[in-house]
Amino acid sequence: MSWLKVVEDTVTGLGYELVDCERSTHGLLRVYIDRLPDQPYDLPGDLVTVDDCEKVTRQLQYALETIDADYARLEVSSPGVDRPLKTPAHFARFVGEQIEIALKHPFQGRKRYSGELCPAQSADPAQIEAGQAWGLVLKSADADKPLSNTAAKKLAKAQARGEAPPAEADQVLDFTLDEIREARLVPEVSFKGRSRRAATPADGTVAVDEAQDLGGQKK
Repeated sequence: MSWLKVVEDTVTGLGYELVDCERSTHGLLRVYIDRLPDQPYDLPGDLVTVDDCEKVTRQLQYALETIDADYARLEVSSPGVDRPLKTPAHFARFVGEQIEIALKHPFQGRKRYSGELCPAQSADPAQIEAGQAWGLVLKSADADKPLSNTAAKKLAKAQARGEAPPAEADQVLDFTLDEIREARLVPEVSFKGRSRRAATPADGTVAVDEAQDLGGQKK
């Protein structure tokens, strides 16, 4: 069994979501976890805590030792307020949230778009069913920027019939996971200027927003 499969099985087995996993120089293994909705945890709240990271770290150290995984240091943390979206399950979970995507190739002169994540409007049904195609409702601030092909066609038809242009909510940019370089949540900022996703839970537990070294030298 590969070390990546061991990490995935261990994290999900403990009731967490594996957001990302990467190996860096000098043997550093970074694992990013998140809590799942409606999953019971030792401490309440939606945010990953230090206790969560310690729990996963201990179990991962044991699991990786059983397969003699080659690493020098283990680091487990939350994905941060701008967590990446990588898998179909990630996108399905955050439909309705504000995200930013970076395309591999420019579309109408741009690579970066931001807006509300939604189901794809005109993609291949097979890709939609597989969770490989999604849509982005463009922000109103993007009204003067290039529209998706679907939105452009709707606008042209409305103009030809002498009708009012479609609402901003109809301006959806469809994309597939193969077409994007990265996708991330846009942090929600409260009136106090602090991210609601990064707020410390009311019970006093600490939200882990930056990578926190909770591992140690492999024995």
